[in-house]
Amino acid sequence: MSVLSDPHRFRRQAAGLCLIAAPLLYVAGVVADPSLRRGDTSAGVYGRYAEEVSLSASLLHWSWVLLVPGIVGMIHLVRRRGAAFAHLAGGLALLGVVNFSALMMGDFFYARLERDLPPAQGARIGDEAFADPGLMYGFQVPGFLGLLGLLLLGLAVAYAGRAPWWAPPAMLAGVFGTTFFPVGTALGGLLYLAGSGVIGLRMLRMSDAEWAGEGPAQAGAPASGTAGGLSSEAGASSGKRTATR
Repeated sequence: MSVLSDPHRFRRQAAGLCLIAAPLLYVAGVVADPSLRRGDTSAGVYGRYAEEVSLSASLLHWSWVLLVPGIVGMIHLVRRRGAAFAHLAGGLALLGVVNFSALMMGDFFYARLERDLPPAQGARIGDEAFADPGLMYGFQVPGFLGLLGLLLLGLAVAYAGRAPWWAPPAMLAGVFGTTFFPVGTALGGLLYLAGSGVIGLRMLRMSDAEWAGEGPAQAGAPASGTAGGLSSEAGASSGKRTATR
């Protein structure tokens, strides 16, 4: 069976690879940003380097997009311990990253406004647009709440025994730290890649049966067995079913 025809293998590998690729694209997008890389926050910097802004915004957009399959894969890993919590945190994380992806469009408008208008005027119009309550509470706030959801989801995955405890905080610290060029970009990028990558690698290395929930039970999961008060015949039947799984 080909990978595309195998639902377990394809979804497992797609989620794992996306968790590795997302931080790489994120770091590349930050490095390509002319304002961050040059330490230039003056009005008009995006207009002067519009091509670099276009590359940066596109890379950052795809870094958020690729997190979506990774987040879905992380939710999939939590089946018994904390499943409801993982569903809520994962939903919050998904809503957040899609809003951050949408916000990358703003960089294109800043670049065009600062190039076609006097730089200070173009920057002012862009700032006014981003200060709009609809954009702030409809995009920015949900985006940051999504990062909180990503942290909580990662902790749920760790609680389920599918990731190390340090991975979720490393991911969040990396996302914020990478924007402080150049030292923060290097250290933050490594943290983000380490935290996200270790979860992605575990997905890639697990068997399809384990991904499908047919492998070893998660740590702390209720053990199979017979309930007290059942007849010996019912207990033997339950034991036989457990042994043949």
